[in-house]
Amino acid sequence: MTRFTVNNQPVHYRMDPKTPLLWALRDASNLTGAKYGCGTGDCGACTVDIDGEAVKACQTTIGAIEGSFVTTIEGLSRERSHPVQLAWLAKNVTQCGFCIPGMVMAAAVFLKKTRNPSEDEIRATITNLCRCGVYPRVVEAVLQAARVQRGDETIEAGASPDTSPDEAARRVPALGPAKR
Repeated sequence: MTRFTVNNQPVHYRMDPKTPLLWALRDASNLTGAKYGCGTGDCGACTVDIDGEAVKACQTTIGAIEGSFVTTIEGLSRERSHPVQLAWLAKNVTQCGFCIPGMVMAAAVFLKKTRNPSEDEIRATITNLCRCGVYPRVVEAVLQAARVQRGDETIEAGASPDTSPDEAARRVPALGPAKR
């Protein structure tokens, strides 16, 4: 029996303590944002925040995180208004979207610790794999999210470089609670 907190809700999984966190989240809690990519911890599609660290959920057993606080992409911001999420939209980072939850979580954890990152620090830290090759836009989005978190810039929800303010306003309701 393992107990910890997921997205500010206490959970008690009656699963084998050797169960990977990824499967507990996806199968028992229906939190499907973290994706199964490689199963070896190399791709980062399953990245979640555990006690302020970006962790690969496929490589972490539920028994190993007893008493921890886990945040998934679903718990990052119910309104999808976290600066990293808004920057991802503004910089049109998403292509197919499969790797995005893990990248967003890795970036969010990174920006908790690094207020003014350099491009090299971002590239060294956000090592998630993306088959679509969005890496240059990821760097731009993380830099923008850092500026937003510092209060140097704002982003309108739903905005992107090709989006008019009117179009951005129409998109905001579509950004409601994440679907599972």
